[in-house]
Order: sequence, then C-alpha cells, then structure tokens
Amino acid sequence: MPTKEEYLQGEIEHIDIKKHNTIQLVEDYSHMAFQARNLARASHIYDKMLSDEKCSVILTLAGSLFSAGLKDVVVDMVRNNMVDAIVSTGAIMVDQDFFEGLGFKHYMGTPMVDDEDLRQKHIDRIYDTYIDEDELRVCDMTVAKIADGLPPKPYSSRELLREMGKYLKEHGKNKQSVVLASYEMGVPIFVPAFSDCSAGFGFVHHQWNHPDEHASIDSAKDFLELTKLKLAAGETGIFMIGGGVPKNFTQDVVVAGEVLGKDVSMHKYAVQVTVADERDGACSSSTLKEAHSWGKVDEGNEQMVYAEATMAMPLIVGYAYHKGNWRKRKPKNFGPMLDKG
Repeated sequence: MPTKEEYLQGEIEHIDIKKHNTIQLVEDYSHMAFQARNLARASHIYDKMLSDEKCSVILTLAGSLFSAGLKDVVVDMVRNNMVDAIVSTGAIMVDQDFFEGLGFKHYMGTPMVDDEDLRQKHIDRIYDTYIDEDELRVCDMTVAKIADGLPPKPYSSRELLREMGKYLKEHGKNKQSVVLASYEMGVPIFVPAFSDCSAGFGFVHHQWNHPDEHASIDSAKDFLELTKLKLAAGETGIFMIGGGVPKNFTQDVVVAGEVLGKDVSMHKYAVQVTVADERDGACSSSTLKEAHSWGKVDEGNEQMVYAEATMAMPLIVGYAYHKGNWRKRKPKNFGPMLDKG
C-alpha cells in the first residue's frame, strides 16, 4: 500500500478564469442545442445581473466545489465586485476554503482505492480528491479557538464567518480565500446549516468546555439578516451552483419579506447549475419555473443548466468576467450594513 505521503502528492489546482476568455465559446454555444444553449443563456443572464445597476447578486453554493478546484473562481468574483452576498454550505466555506486559508491543501486521488487503507492513514476521500484528516482536525480546533475568544452570546453564521475572515487576515497562510476576500470586501457570507461542517466540531468542543457561557449559532438571525439584505437591495439576481439549503434559504427571503408586511419583489434574475433531477422533487424541490408559483423567482430571466459545476461554472463566470460589465458596478457593502444592525 502507498504511504500517506505518497497518497498526498498531486495538489488540486484552482482554475483561473482570467486566463481563459470564454466569450466566443459561449456565444457559439448559443447556436447549438441542449445544455450548450442553456449554458449560453445562463451566461447572458448572469452578465445582465452585472450590467443592471439596480441589481444585487447573490451567489449560492452547494457541493464539494472548492475541493474540486473552483475556489479561485469565487475569489475573483468577490475581489472584482461580481457578487454582493454568498449563501453556502458549511463544508465549502470551512472544510474547504478556511481550511486552505490556514495553509492546507486538497490532493488528486481516485475512487478506485482501498478506503479502509485511507481510513487507517487518516485520509478522507471526496470522490477523486483526498484531504488530510489530521489537518482537518486543526481546522476544527481553529474554529473552537475563535469561538473561545468571542463574547458568550448567539451569533449569525455571517458574524462568525466575518470573525473567521478576520482570523485569516491576521494569521492565514494562503491569501486566496473566499472567507478572507469577503471579509476584506464587505461581502457577507451566510451558512444556514453552520454546524454541518468542520465548524460544528469546533463549536461542540467550545460549548463542551464552556457549558455555562459560550458562543452559539442563531439560525433565525441568519434568516432575518438575509431578509434585511433583500429588503435593502430591492432588485436581486441569484446565481446558484447546486441546490440544497443555500438555494431554498435564498429564495425564501422573498416570502419572509412578505411575512413582515413589506412590499418585496421576486428575484428578477435566476440561474441554477445542477445535475439533480426534478422528477423526484429534487433541485431543492423546484426548478426555477416552479419557484415562480411560490412567488420567489420572476419569469423571463431564469435558466436551469443541467451540467456538472466544475465544467459549467468557469465558462459562465469567465464569460461575464471577460465581458467586463462588472467594472461599472458600485460595491453594495452589505456586510458593513448588517454589522450596523
């Protein structure tokens, strides 16, 4: 059997959209059929979000995206004002992004492997990618350390991700981090299921050792803060990679605004990249067309793309990046706005 060091050799490299001008390829896709044409229309819609000066862009992320090489795509989106808020699973932001911000790596592997041998060597497998379990425990305990230093009270996940960004600013070893870039750019990150990741282990450790006075996670505050963001933004577009909790959470803020008695508009633009099948109620229980019946997504500027994210996302974001309409946008600064309450 290979040694642990032999398993963990080839590092996953994150794709750089700045190096690949996908404009002509995407335009050519628009004259094809099936998912090529859908991807081209999705690219046009995302570029329309960036061109619309009244539109705030919310990115939702689900799946093992950053471990697969998509991290720098989102770093470029944040640093180039192509996104105004992010809603994500915890694994992406903590186990993958914060983890790499601490200086750790993901490694190329294979599903054709002895998983018991990996377990014995403390190597976790994400399909064809490996991660060092011992390093992941360092990530867990770093979250616990951050929690230990906070005043004991409930926090939204956004507030906790802000503290994690601050930690990376002061102690991080890899500046290519979405958590860090978002902290620096005032882009709020929400992780509605925050305990369902490495952060959860850190908080278990924190609360076990501080049973009477500890930091905790207020999921209702998450919902309230994103609803406040929607009310402040007015016109919004959502760019969704995968589905799950991030997708539903983001779409539901329209209904939450109505529950508060506010005059709130549906998301004007919506793109979803997914491989889920709608026939069993997947796609987070709805296509974008179906979401219109719930009053969440408007009609006319929505597009489903049934494609795998590592192939589709660089094409869509690369198209918008090289079109350059993001250069005209003004930062929304929703993070500082929410900090003020």
